Amino acid sequence: MPWSRAELEEAFAHYQRTVSRCVERGDWNGFADLFTEDATYVEHAFGDFDGREAIRTWVTRTMSAFPGSRMTAFPANWYVIDEDRGWVICEIDNPMEDPGDGSEHAAANITILHYAGDNLWSREEDAYNPMNFLAAAKKWCRAAEAAGKLPDDAREWLARMGGQPAA
Repeated sequence: MPWSRAELEEAFAHYQRTVSRCVERGDWNGFADLFTEDATYVEHAFGDFDGREAIRTWVTRTMSAFPGSRMTAFPANWYVIDEDRGWVICEIDNPMEDPGDGSEHAAANITILHYAGDNLWSREEDAYNPMNFLAAAKKWCRAAEAAGKLPDDAREWLARMGGQPAA
């Protein structure tokens, strides 16, 4: 079904506002509510999630643990809209909070959204290189450790990823 550009622009703006609220509140339930009951979420490192509740379970768990819990925003660096097919494709930045030394750490992904109407999405796919995210998070941990500010959850994560700390 073709959608108007205005509706797709507003739906994507609503998506971005909702994500910002989720970050501010530390509550990712609103993110899951952006999807239809039967939506599919394709996540290249974690697999596919079928249905809104599966998306909810995954996103609330993932974003409440390191490194997701240290990401401060998810701005779109750019986006394109396919009105005829209802697709929004964008590059999303994933910056992390200051590790204590003022340095910046981030990795980007390509997000592909399929619109279902009424500000709901029927599909999201996040395409990225997991190694880029791993490297960014490890660098963040090393900077936080050097600044004397490495939190316990990040210390444990880094040890599991073979990057040292834990002790």
